[in-house]
Amino acid sequence: MSIPDYQSLMLPLLKLAGDRNEHLFRDAVEELANQFNLSDAERRESIPSGPQPLIYNRVGWARTYLKSAGLLESNKRGYFHISKRGLNVLSQDPSEINIAFLRQFPEFLELRKRKEKPPTDKETEQVESETPEERIGFAFQQINQELATELLEAVRANSPLFFERLVIDLLIRMGYGGTREDAGQAVGKSGDGGIDGIIKEDRLGLDTVYIQAKKWDASVGRPEIQKFAGALMGQQAKKGIFITTAGFTNNAKAYVSIIESKIVLIDGEELAQLMIEHNIGVNSFNTYELKRIDSDYFIDE
Repeated sequence: MSIPDYQSLMLPLLKLAGDRNEHLFRDAVEELANQFNLSDAERRESIPSGPQPLIYNRVGWARTYLKSAGLLESNKRGYFHISKRGLNVLSQDPSEINIAFLRQFPEFLELRKRKEKPPTDKETEQVESETPEERIGFAFQQINQELATELLEAVRANSPLFFERLVIDLLIRMGYGGTREDAGQAVGKSGDGGIDGIIKEDRLGLDTVYIQAKKWDASVGRPEIQKFAGALMGQQAKKGIFITTAGFTNNAKAYVSIIESKIVLIDGEELAQLMIEHNIGVNSFNTYELKRIDSDYFIDE
């Protein structure tokens, strides 16, 4: 039989996880390939853009969507298990699970506010009205969103020491801190008054920026920001960066907007996007080069 599309793999993948055990992703791919009686040639078939097996890619997207809807969870990289919500869905014995089905879950909708719609005739008309360049752009955004989710999960699964090293690498890649050795000596030195480190604003060290890095699951509130702002005042400093793997409450954001010190708040979502932009923890696996006609070439002089 042909390789099922990723939506057709959602229900079988969820049923596979229904045993409540933790599953290694690559083992799950193999189990589903066996379940669908894929031939050796089908198992080796690659996606058009690279060497990754097509079945691996499609099961990966099925897992990503199920996780986005809260039906699957992951406590460590490369593994997944079913959630309480996933068990509840299985107890209803659905005939299939697809994008339209997952849209009943608020978390899924929240992650896909921008462009995604239920697979209806109207959606098909909309897709047909978009140019090929627009469709490529939307697909690129979606892939980056899913990558950002995976990155944040990987960061949260690692130690606080790993998070400190990540902050160093990111700030240096963004142009702060001089050398890595300088930054490594500054960031991660736990100081008094809510300051985790000090880093040069530029390679010449014309100014300094104070750092606070919190590997948290809960949102950072105004009291933590006030503590950090007070620490800046104690150092007669004007600039600070507060980085967290979680988010910031509205009160925390409002407080930053009214104080004299310049404090930049970087939440988990922005952190993941900055990691992608500055190639921290990611690498390029394929490049598409779009070309257009060179009109000057066809001018007959």
